[in-house]
Amino acid sequence: MRELTFLEAIREAQEQEMARDERVFILGEDVSFNVYGSTGGLAERFGLDRVRDTPISESGFAGVAIGAALVGMRPIVDFTIASFMYLAMDQLVSIAAKTAYMYGGQAHVPAVFRAALFYNGGLAAQHSDRNYAMFMQVPGLKIAVPSTPHDAKGLLKSAIRDDDPVLMFEDGALWGSRGEVPEDDYLIPFGQAAVRREGSDLTIVAIGSRVREALAAADTLAKQGISVEVIDPRTLVPLDRATILASVAKTGRALVVDVGHRSCGVAGEILATIAEDGFWSLRAPLKRLTAPDMQIPFSPALEKGFYPDTAQIVEAALALVQD
Repeated sequence: MRELTFLEAIREAQEQEMARDERVFILGEDVSFNVYGSTGGLAERFGLDRVRDTPISESGFAGVAIGAALVGMRPIVDFTIASFMYLAMDQLVSIAAKTAYMYGGQAHVPAVFRAALFYNGGLAAQHSDRNYAMFMQVPGLKIAVPSTPHDAKGLLKSAIRDDDPVLMFEDGALWGSRGEVPEDDYLIPFGQAAVRREGSDLTIVAIGSRVREALAAADTLAKQGISVEVIDPRTLVPLDRATILASVAKTGRALVVDVGHRSCGVAGEILATIAEDGFWSLRAPLKRLTAPDMQIPFSPALEKGFYPDTAQIVEAALALVQD
């Protein structure tokens, strides 16, 4: 099977869906110029009516996308940097998320909002947010965080065909990663986690790029006779709680790894699920590894070590297994 980068998989998903359905179009800042590599050749193939450059007004073009979705179109909004979603917060939270409920299912917002997580690059506090957890608090939004090029393509295609608004968070640390991606059409259902590695001693649930770190840690731990199961949720809303609970029932131990902040984060939600519904399976305390509850520093030296890495995962896993 051929290999694509994460961004190439995103581009291919968009191209295939635009060719399949004339209602699909892309809008965002400078999308026709392929600045970040996810829209190459799309303006030339489909024209500027379907690859639309917008002013620097996130609230404005998010509102345009929602309005277009309400009258039958299927827009893909490119926010580029996840922190910029704050500028469209009212459109996302008050309109996109609530419309289907408020109109009793008579209206829907089939729009996809793509946003990249650009942390760990010295981009400072206003450009480094990993903010998917706060959107988990908003009923009506679906949230995807793919960790491989294969999943990026399959999840994005599913998102485009979904009748509900979807937030697609792409970890910038993965944009250049390569992986096997089928050329043909395929979908990955929302709410279906992937078991990336089977094990019997410890369950590690990892989000986005931390899946890669968790798999590397599992290799290290295997050399010490410790068998680790790695779960990749793939979507946070809906969250595949059943797969996580089944894994913990087998291993008796759970560690959740996320680059988001600790308080009120994804890791805390997953551990709460285990505590409520899988408590009697546990053989050790629950553990989470996250970024600290601090603003992201501009200094690369200060940002280094801010996010859980392979070494930290190995250390936490050893402590859990030895308890």
